[in-house]
Amino acid sequence: MIERDGPLSLSRQCGLIGVSRSSVYYRPQGESAENLALMRRIDELHMAYPFYGSRQLMRHLRREGVVAGRHRIRRLMRLMGMEATYRRPRTSVASPEHRVFPYLLRGLEISRADHVWCADITYVPVTQGFFYLVAVMDRATRHVLAWRLSNTMDASFRVEALDHALGWRAPEILNTDSECLRAGSLRVV
Repeated sequence: MIERDGPLSLSRQCGLIGVSRSSVYYRPQGESAENLALMRRIDELHMAYPFYGSRQLMRHLRREGVVAGRHRIRRLMRLMGMEATYRRPRTSVASPEHRVFPYLLRGLEISRADHVWCADITYVPVTQGFFYLVAVMDRATRHVLAWRLSNTMDASFRVEALDHALGWRAPEILNTDSECLRAGSLRVV
């Protein structure tokens, strides 16, 4: 594509096709022998302990006398296409019969308190698994109006958080995702 002995200079040819001149001279180096040996050991450990991430692999390698930083291990794992396998929480599994509604807040100016509230659910990882956290916030002031923590994904703690927030005042619009608070579980106040 680029002719070294062509009628145009290398700089001009690179400018025309939109690449930097240094990329013409670049030759890939590949991984060092030390990194290849480390990658081989990481692969062996990953086969034995597929749930180990870069931090745990670093600790395991240090116990074996191999000194390698977490970011280096993470880069090599990414290069090999590896990642730790563990059970992730299923927080966004939509029901097949659940109707998807259009997003009506696009373009709406939210400038005062109690105009729009939002509620969402997430998970907090802990040593033995994870907890679910639901929060109800005012979109204009960014204040958290209510929150609840639970170890199960049942609807009761989500409705509790909403009831607590509605005990103080009510919004004009309540915006949630489809899994956070379903229309059937809301109580009209």
